[in-house]
Amino acid sequence: MAIQILVVDDDADLRDLLRIYLGEVGFEVSVLHDASSLERRLERERPDLIVLDLMMSDIDGLTALRKLRATGDDIPVIILTAKADAADRIKGLELGADDFLAKPFNPRELLARVQAVLRRRTQPSAAAPEQREPFAFGAFTLDFQSRTLMQRGRPLMLADSVFALLRVFVDNPMHALTRERLIELLHGPEYDGTDRGIDVQVWRLRRILEADPSAPRFIQTVRGRGYLFVPEGTPQPGSS
Repeated sequence: MAIQILVVDDDADLRDLLRIYLGEVGFEVSVLHDASSLERRLERERPDLIVLDLMMSDIDGLTALRKLRATGDDIPVIILTAKADAADRIKGLELGADDFLAKPFNPRELLARVQAVLRRRTQPSAAAPEQREPFAFGAFTLDFQSRTLMQRGRPLMLADSVFALLRVFVDNPMHALTRERLIELLHGPEYDGTDRGIDVQVWRLRRILEADPSAPRFIQTVRGRGYLFVPEGTPQPGSS
């Protein structure tokens, strides 16, 4: 069955271009001219990925993304934006966007982003449940068999890709891991995607684990070396 992509954009020319281009490379593409009917469309059609414009005349992309994630829906979303404002990018990542792409763009670049997001989303879910004892750190317990994270006995919702990243960190405590090494541990040495998605996943994980994601204690950044998982939540020299 072909992978289904839903393009939501009020630019008719761009919608037609993406429908033709993505269709020619094997995707099944449907379109919406605005985000006001996105919820109704998703009730009868479940795409594998949504390409969502940031600036639209009725409901903007960030509002649509916020409403989507508020329902617990984890459909991958790539945001298209003509704005260079970093605040919008950060806000989108906080709300659960999987990637951003600035307009104007080459359709081949969008295709590469789509393929990378789909790989990140689908590969971790294929892993079998692990027969190992739960791992406790801070107020959290990671249960490998049920693939759930508990916070003081309360289950937290984790996307498969975020669970896989946390598992990698738990397997490598107190070892600084570069983006390249994280990609290798997550996807294998043959993976040819970029490292952009790792920062997105780390940000999401920090949003779940950290009281203040801007001053992380469990998933710390070691300047010039990468990311460091500190089970005790103790700030390390040279980290942020």
